[in-house]
Amino acid sequence: MRLNEKELEIVEILEKDARTATGDIAKMVGLSLEETEQSIKKLEENKVIVRYISIVDWTKVEEHPGVRAMIDVKVTPKRGVGFDEIAERIYRFDEVNSVYLMSGTYDLSIIVEGKSMNEVANFVSQKLSTLDSVISTTTHFILKKYKHDGIIFEPDNKDKRIVVSP
Repeated sequence: MRLNEKELEIVEILEKDARTATGDIAKMVGLSLEETEQSIKKLEENKVIVRYISIVDWTKVEEHPGVRAMIDVKVTPKRGVGFDEIAERIYRFDEVNSVYLMSGTYDLSIIVEGKSMNEVANFVSQKLSTLDSVISTTTHFILKKYKHDGIIFEPDNKDKRIVVSP
């Protein structure tokens, strides 16, 4: 889909902050409120704007012990469908948060979420690695998030070190 200049501006504004009020967006791009609402509706219907999300720093929530892992997967693509078929089988698992086709040593990069390292390990050994097209996997557990989708995660005050100079 080809976007006009105003639609592109609207997408960029909403990508930075999905909570920006429609009236504010209208002023920023120089359209009426009605034109802006119509543009946003068109962008949503055409799946340019797929979903509005919040970025949450789960390390600040004590009751959320979840674990995330990035898994590199080497696969054998199938004739006629390439990587699409195996990617679809993988992204249908509830544990899978994201799947990307990659260049380089591995074919797919997967982000998986679980309640524990053991749960993620069981997913890899019992579900992912048993798929016919999967040749090998390498799992990397995410220990700390510093920046995600352009957002810098600030450390808690208790994590900050105070340096006193002489």
